[in-house]
Amino acid sequence: MDEKTKLLEQLRIDRSESTRSVPDQRRSAPIWLVYALILIIVAGIGSWFFLRPHASGVAATSSATEASGPSDASTSPAPPGSTALDASGYVVAQRQATVSAKALGRVIDLRIEEGQRVHEGEIVARLDDTNTRAMLVAAQATLAQTQASLDAAKVAVADAGPIFERNQKQHAAAVISAQDFDADKATFNAVQSDLYVKQRMVQVAQANVQVAQRNEDDMTVRAPFDGVITVKVAQKGEIVSPNTAGGGFARTGIGTMVDMDSLEVEVDVSENFINRVHVGQPATVRLNAYPDWSIPGAVKAIIPTADRSKATVKVRVSFKEKDPRILPEMGARVSFLNDAPAVSSAPATASTSHN
Repeated sequence: MDEKTKLLEQLRIDRSESTRSVPDQRRSAPIWLVYALILIIVAGIGSWFFLRPHASGVAATSSATEASGPSDASTSPAPPGSTALDASGYVVAQRQATVSAKALGRVIDLRIEEGQRVHEGEIVARLDDTNTRAMLVAAQATLAQTQASLDAAKVAVADAGPIFERNQKQHAAAVISAQDFDADKATFNAVQSDLYVKQRMVQVAQANVQVAQRNEDDMTVRAPFDGVITVKVAQKGEIVSPNTAGGGFARTGIGTMVDMDSLEVEVDVSENFINRVHVGQPATVRLNAYPDWSIPGAVKAIIPTADRSKATVKVRVSFKEKDPRILPEMGARVSFLNDAPAVSSAPATASTSHN
């Protein structure tokens, strides 16, 4: 049995080396593929970096900056029309008013609706003028009475004048006594004084008529300027009190109107960048409601004070184009643009001084 076992062991094929080499080859092949892929990726990135279109422009710009030196780089102006600063704000009306009556009254006629355009002096509403009209009629009657008294006083002076002149001549001729002449003189002076008093009474009555007429006019509410009604507050039959709301349903005004030609954008600019903004600077306004609509504008004013809590400065930007789509309180974003560089006249001045 031992010899047969030895013979079988000699006839058996040893596959240990072949089985070890094949897995090594299989394992080595993927490693070379990974290295090849890495080399291809690195080569592609390098070729893209060196062959990209703006590479030459960047290199040329950097070389030009180095050649010009730091002084040229600091004085080079920004391209005109480019954005110098962006800020957000809201559309506001610089001219708006709450339309109200001067006196307390009940609304009997209301002629406005929200969105309605009104003109300066147009009647907006009427209040109950029963009391004021009665006071006006009474003042006019008093004026007529005092005017009649004045006319009577004028007649009395006209009649007393010739009598006094005749008595004065008779007294000079010693026809009448001094006592009679003094009595006639006192009567004439009283008539003249009464005429003066009646004239002043007429002036007072005329002033009372003017006051009553103004009270009557105050019962009619008119638009103070051209604009659009944005808020309608009062209703027909309500009590309007300009000073205070006397009751639960009392109103302090009739409505609110806005002058649409006075719309502007107010933005808060950080005080760190306020040096980039100046009056007259061109700007572009984009409303949040119409983000693709660029509206040309310009810096109208820079409010000369800063907000300590927000560290910002308020800037007002006006619209160069009016459009009914622009409404008050709309959100807006303003892009402040760089101005065109000014042409320096230094060489011409130098040449002139040289000549």
